[in-house]
Amino acid sequence: MHQKVHPSILYFGTPVILVSTVNPDGSTNLAPFSSVFWLGWRCVLGINAASQTARNIRSQKEAVINLPSAKEVHLVNSLAKTTGADPVPKSKLEKGYTYLKDKLTQGGFQTQESETVKAKRISNCPVQLEARLANAYDLAAEDERQKGAIQLFEFKITRVYVQEELLTAPNSNKINPDVWKPLIMSFQEFYTLGTKLQHSTLAEIPEHLYNSLDRKEILETMTS
Repeated sequence: MHQKVHPSILYFGTPVILVSTVNPDGSTNLAPFSSVFWLGWRCVLGINAASQTARNIRSQKEAVINLPSAKEVHLVNSLAKTTGADPVPKSKLEKGYTYLKDKLTQGGFQTQESETVKAKRISNCPVQLEARLANAYDLAAEDERQKGAIQLFEFKITRVYVQEELLTAPNSNKINPDVWKPLIMSFQEFYTLGTKLQHSTLAEIPEHLYNSLDRKEILETMTS
């Protein structure tokens, strides 16, 4: 029997990402998020507008979206309740967040240069997506009480880097879902994917039929 309930959060399960951006002084800011989804080579990310990551994105118009696997859960957790914003935003103070300038050292993260953006990739993460800002929106824009508190950033992915062992074959463009174990956040706790339940009818559709104009344009640029 279903019950009518009113949960404070509706985090039924989304991937955890580590977003690297460039601070005003040129250093790297790194922050974990899980309000994220992808369509084609576009990514939409929801962020507290007062956070340092949001400030950097509005300023630099770019970021690297790094995806940790289940193996990197301890690294992600080392950044819990830290922020690169000084002073700490009021909404984060009441949740126990503290200011931390050097998040890379805190978590033992390593970086590597990007090709299309200034923000650096995180070497510890098996998947790294360079991205440029395409659009920004206010969540709940129709409500003057909430407008401007949370921003939705739409990114265009410009480069994708994946560790070779996650691919179906060397130099393949296809990721093996039987090997990829993303870090999942569900109601504030960490999880990952288990074994495949059954064959999906959608898996019978060739992946190239989902090819987007963004991907085509990037491939054309790289080969021209």
